[in-house]
Amino acid sequence: MSERRTHLDATAIGLLIGCCFVWGFQQVLIKLTLPAMAPVFQASLRMVVGALCLLIWCRLRGIALWQRDGSLWPGLLAGTLFAFEFVCIYIGLIDTSASRLTIFLYTSPFWVAVCVPLRIRSERLNLLQWVGLCLAFGSVGLALQEGWNVQTDHPYQWRGDLLGVLAGALWGLTTLTLRTTRLVHVGAEKMLIYQLGGSALILPLVSLALGETWNWSAPSWAWASIAAQSVLGAFVTILIWMWLMARYPVTRITSFSFLSPIFGLLIAHLWLGEAWTVRLGVAMFGVAVGIVLVNRPK
Repeated sequence: MSERRTHLDATAIGLLIGCCFVWGFQQVLIKLTLPAMAPVFQASLRMVVGALCLLIWCRLRGIALWQRDGSLWPGLLAGTLFAFEFVCIYIGLIDTSASRLTIFLYTSPFWVAVCVPLRIRSERLNLLQWVGLCLAFGSVGLALQEGWNVQTDHPYQWRGDLLGVLAGALWGLTTLTLRTTRLVHVGAEKMLIYQLGGSALILPLVSLALGETWNWSAPSWAWASIAAQSVLGAFVTILIWMWLMARYPVTRITSFSFLSPIFGLLIAHLWLGEAWTVRLGVAMFGVAVGIVLVNRPK
């Protein structure tokens, strides 16, 4: 394993911004694809293709995945949490907008910041970093608040919002599992195969249990969306995320994920016509300042 860094350098920051852009964009892709493909069926395809991409990658690079190292049970737990996170995301997008769900989803750094320091003393936040995290979290809430008083065509929007919050909590618990169990001693590829492989097995069963129709004759644009979700969203960016988590402080990495809802808001506004206001601009500024404070070296 490479030596862990104490703060984020330019390479880490650049990779995190790229990942956050893709993750903000993917909620819009999922929302656009819902009329053509059932939600959990979409998620199933995403994970199966992502897992196959990872297996090919590991085979080409000679990376061993199946050696015994005591990580099986925490790996299965991480895979289960990861799978149900995406059940919440995909089903939640039926009832709420892409921008709203993205904001709720990216409350995960708050759960990580609260839970990880309880197990890893070196990653405890100081007062200024807590101020930064609360500022970023509060700014996300500010962006969300104006949607509460707006009439929508979705009578069950509250259900989609709650699923977004639950997805964020599950993401935080997945991160906690990766960083406080035997999984901390395995490579990024093995961490990811537990998540993608577990999801590829669980999600089709959930889809069948929900009675979804598996539409194999979907239009070409829907398959292009699945390809982007699978290769970029489920493989490349998550592999980068796992690589970063093995080398940099987790609380500082996850604080950057607050950028994803901002990217999501921008893309949803430009592509789906979802609202963009001055309050969202103020929220974006607050998120940026909060991230700077959280990532100040101690």
